[in-house]
Amino acid sequence: MTQKAVEPWFLNRELSLLKFNERVLAMAENRETPLLERLRYVCIVSSNLDEFFEIRISSLKAQQLQTPNLVGSDGLTPAEAFAKVEEATHALVARQYDLLNDEILPRMEHEGITLHHASEWNEAQQQWAHATFTRDVMPLLTPIGLDPAHPFPRVYNKSLNFIVPLSGTDAFGRKASIAIVQAPRALPRLLRMPSELSGRPDSYVLLTSLMRAFVGELFPGMTMAGCYQWRVTRNSDLFVDEEEVTNLRLALQGELSQRNFGSAVRLEIDKLTPPDLEHFLQREFSLGPQDTYRVNGPVNLSRLMQLCNVADRPSLLFPTYRAPVPAPFDRSLDPGEMFDAIAAGDQLLHHPYQSFQPVIDFLTAAALDPEVMAIKQTIYRTGEDSELMQILLAAARAGKEVTVVVELMARFDEQTNINWAAKLEEVGAHVVYGVVGHKTHAKMALVLRREKGRLRRYAHLGTGNYHPRTARLYTDFGLLTADAALCEDMDKVFSQLTGLGARRSLKSLLQSPFTMHDSMVALIRAEAQAAREGKKARIMAKMNSLLEEGVIQELYEASQAGVKIDLIIRGVCALRSGVPGLSENIRVRSLIGRFLEHSRVFYFHAQGKETVYLSSADWMDRNFFRRVEIAFPVNDKVLKKRVIDEAFTYALRDNQLSWQQQPDGNFTRVRSRGAPFSLHQYLIDRLGV
Repeated sequence: MTQKAVEPWFLNRELSLLKFNERVLAMAENRETPLLERLRYVCIVSSNLDEFFEIRISSLKAQQLQTPNLVGSDGLTPAEAFAKVEEATHALVARQYDLLNDEILPRMEHEGITLHHASEWNEAQQQWAHATFTRDVMPLLTPIGLDPAHPFPRVYNKSLNFIVPLSGTDAFGRKASIAIVQAPRALPRLLRMPSELSGRPDSYVLLTSLMRAFVGELFPGMTMAGCYQWRVTRNSDLFVDEEEVTNLRLALQGELSQRNFGSAVRLEIDKLTPPDLEHFLQREFSLGPQDTYRVNGPVNLSRLMQLCNVADRPSLLFPTYRAPVPAPFDRSLDPGEMFDAIAAGDQLLHHPYQSFQPVIDFLTAAALDPEVMAIKQTIYRTGEDSELMQILLAAARAGKEVTVVVELMARFDEQTNINWAAKLEEVGAHVVYGVVGHKTHAKMALVLRREKGRLRRYAHLGTGNYHPRTARLYTDFGLLTADAALCEDMDKVFSQLTGLGARRSLKSLLQSPFTMHDSMVALIRAEAQAAREGKKARIMAKMNSLLEEGVIQELYEASQAGVKIDLIIRGVCALRSGVPGLSENIRVRSLIGRFLEHSRVFYFHAQGKETVYLSSADWMDRNFFRRVEIAFPVNDKVLKKRVIDEAFTYALRDNQLSWQQQPDGNFTRVRSRGAPFSLHQYLIDRLGV
């Protein structure tokens, strides 16, 4: 470094992730966001925090035990980081529940969407609630009265539970003190109340309200002093020693069965829970006050997402958007015409503004076309009811050579991928699980077709998963191509994944863990050198997360050399922007809006050549060194301009969805005096119909 800046140079990962969730919650706080979408954002934050505790907090706790004195690049020991993270998380959760109770639920009530609490039931509602509890809930409950013969039950990760203080003596002469009641996962957390009883079009009762009102019926003859909801969050990171196992799928299935019973990392309790019961639960799970969250509402807010989906209120949601199918795929094409259209020139897709259907049609054509000999594809996340996987099954049944690289270690999708792998194997597809120690995160599909006595390759490469549902919500680029160099490189990558052999040299693709990191560093350094020579230099990069310290240091060097750098980073960013003498030429923005920004795009001016790569990889250690990733160039000049405009030019004009990072790592809203400009709405209007 040419000049030392204020330490530390790197921001804390967990605190940065919490700041991202603060920006998501700000969408719920924004009164211009449709009401049910505001509720959805509250639920998204809740779901995000669940994973945050399951993975990141678990990691921090482990670091405190294993390396308590290690000072990280953020200048914090594990204990110091944990203290800051817990303080920020408690503040975020309090803000979340305050918003829900003080603003969103009252506004929903005004719109006729009501949560009926037991204290507000009239006689008819009380009778309905009791009948519902007796008929649908009570038969499924198993109360556990704690005594030497009935120890504390094994509690499932994030399950809804109730602690019930009791007094009295039961039929066996046992003195009662505490009972635990677990809500079966099969029970809905929201029950619709008939409108003729509620007097409102959309009325619901929480399962928690039914339990509080009638749980005493589980303990006849006993005196109940209350009923308080709680849940515990557990470490859900899987550990499979891939070097030691002989069958990864079997080993992973064994580990999955224990995922929901890992060590406890968070306790959520009803705000009215008496202190003695709070301490009792804390002792049971070896948690302290800093791990305990008293909440004013459901302990699992993400379950309220149901309200966004069941209430037929289009006026309270974002306007419906149906992505168009772009030319030349906007008409019915037979398989031969599909391949002719791709052979005529590369085709760029930008989801969700443009439909994912051409990708489905491409693979359908490959499955149906008698001239197609083989299909090779990577699968990371695809969903439980995937049309795409059904196409691959049909292709294998039709006798085509189908090779699928299924990533079994895709977090929280492991069981789904195991199930698909088994189905593919049943119909004769070649199923492999990639490379031991390296998740296969690359998004690519390769089709080999016989044309005029020779094999020709066709391909799809993307920045996002082969998941049609998320393709309607996540922004991602995809490329359909017959480019010989790209397709040949893809074939080499597939060979590496399915077989054994030395590292293969690639002409066009960058690949992790081999060439991507060094190539990105070289591209950054080239811009820095151009700036030192007084030439135009420019870097723009869009990704989900920026954490890899080597790349960050190179960006700092480039900034000091005079390179203008714009980074659009949705989530975690360890880089500090705008620090004098270190990063004053770097601007970091984050866009939070209707769609989830997910594409990875890297732009380098390259002395006027304008090099553009699309990728499956963020700039993180794991993506560079512990995953199989690819970055592919956009060579067509027209498509390259589209990517630059749609990924950067319009995004940097946005003054409605954008936040800008400050040198201390905080983000402030981007507002300008000019006309309002929303990236998402602009691309809907530009690419839609």
